Amino acid sequence: MNETETTPVVDQAKPTPPAAKWTGRVISGLVGLAFLASAVSKFVGGAGLEEGFAHLGLPMEIQYPLAILELVIAIIYLIPPTTVLGAILLTGYLGGAICTHWRVGDVFIVQIVIGVLVWLGVFLRDRRLWVLLPIRM
Repeated sequence: MNETETTPVVDQAKPTPPAAKWTGRVISGLVGLAFLASAVSKFVGGAGLEEGFAHLGLPMEIQYPLAILELVIAIIYLIPPTTVLGAILLTGYLGGAICTHWRVGDVFIVQIVIGVLVWLGVFLRDRRLWVLLPIRM
């Protein structure tokens, strides 16, 4: 059996099914809003933020640069033509978050789930990814 017989082919000329497109938009919107909220909380600050930074061993001097980074990446992710770039950047950001939490012994499953949702939202909205990341049965 050759590879063309086992690999499903997705017709890119067909439009993305509306249910998939809207589900992807909702997922991506919620992920983007979560990162925007996180950035705003870093701009606002507070005792909880200081405790969290101290627990993770992060200096408070990175509060604003981290907030700006999160804000910029979230905006890139939420703009449709730059969504894939935003997803790549969010994946890197989440990798750093996973390492930071892992280093101090925290559970990091939330960051993994968010990373999956980042790409699930893009996957459902963009039919071109269906060819790159086919689900094989």
